[in-house]
Amino acid sequence: METAIELLDVVKRYRQGTEEVVATEVSELRVAAGEQVALIGRSGTGKTTLLNIIAGILRPDQGVVRVCGQDVTAMGEARRDRFRGSRIGMVYQTFNLLQPFTALENVLLGSMFGGSGGGAASRARAASLLEQVGLGDRVHHRPSQLSVGQIQRVAICRALINDPDLILMDEPLGNQDKQTGGGVLGMLLDMASQAGHTVVMVTHDPDSASRMQRTVDLSDLRRAS
Repeated sequence: METAIELLDVVKRYRQGTEEVVATEVSELRVAAGEQVALIGRSGTGKTTLLNIIAGILRPDQGVVRVCGQDVTAMGEARRDRFRGSRIGMVYQTFNLLQPFTALENVLLGSMFGGSGGGAASRARAASLLEQVGLGDRVHHRPSQLSVGQIQRVAICRALINDPDLILMDEPLGNQDKQTGGGVLGMLLDMASQAGHTVVMVTHDPDSASRMQRTVDLSDLRRAS
């Protein structure tokens, strides 16, 4: 089966005063194309750091990161940005919608980052995605006029607008009650499965992790001392 993500001997360190701290460490991790994986672990194991390394937002201090067959660690910053915009969709815990823009415009921002320009085809796809998640009558509403669950659905549509190979989610249900959040997560996983997208989610929530096909504890990925 094709591999969507491959990490080998990846380490990211930070300076904390005079000490060097290991933020995240992964000896080996592979995620198959189309797989849905939850990354779990206690606080401080570097789950969000690892997600940002996979996305090319951060560069590891050592190791190799391959995403969709591309060596992300060998790319310069500009190329990583273009790669992320076109091949990766991201859903953040705080959703990161821009308040002055409507739901439709926030989704279209994703297409602009992906290089598709936000033209007529992109507008039609954005409207279609919002319709699919039950927001067809909210396309011209701004985030302040939407509920938390509706805002999350807009963020999901933004992540899907470029038909990405990979969707990365960082604690996407952290601000919601379980019933609302679980329903929206199920909606995203169904849409991703139908389109063949790979999904990787960082979460502290056992219920959310159980919805994924596989759960990986980052503590198990550290190299043996």
